[in-house]
Amino acid sequence: MSAVEFPKAPSDKKVLEEGSVLSPRFDAAGLVTVVVTDAGDGMLLMVAHMNAEALALTLETGIAHYWSRSRNALWKKGETSGNFQQVVEMRTDCDQDAIWLRVKVLGHDATCHTGRRSCFYRTVGLNDGKATLAGDGSKPLFDADKTYRKPV
Repeated sequence: MSAVEFPKAPSDKKVLEEGSVLSPRFDAAGLVTVVVTDAGDGMLLMVAHMNAEALALTLETGIAHYWSRSRNALWKKGETSGNFQQVVEMRTDCDQDAIWLRVKVLGHDATCHTGRRSCFYRTVGLNDGKATLAGDGSKPLFDADKTYRKPV
């Protein structure tokens, strides 16, 4: 558990947008959206969520932590795969309801649980009125099945 606490977002818009205190505007589920890019080349790696504890741990440790909505649990990115995200810079948007992390990925330089560098490895198109997906050609950098295999 972290000792860092975040004050309630101020109702004064000027203070919220121009002030020097981080007071994230968490949604009704207690989460804030996080956009993650590579600090070196700017590639979009993933979009995730943080609760107050994940945000505090990220600030304290310099390693990205998130809230997994599917597992309903705190998640230290890279704990299983070894592909930790070392935070180079953290920013918030004007009304403090989104976070942008610029990270250096340690390990295989892969962020996605599929083993790929980015979670955004498919393009979206339209074909005969139907939405389609196509791979961008990126290949896994590690064997995801082996890395995430659960003991039987």
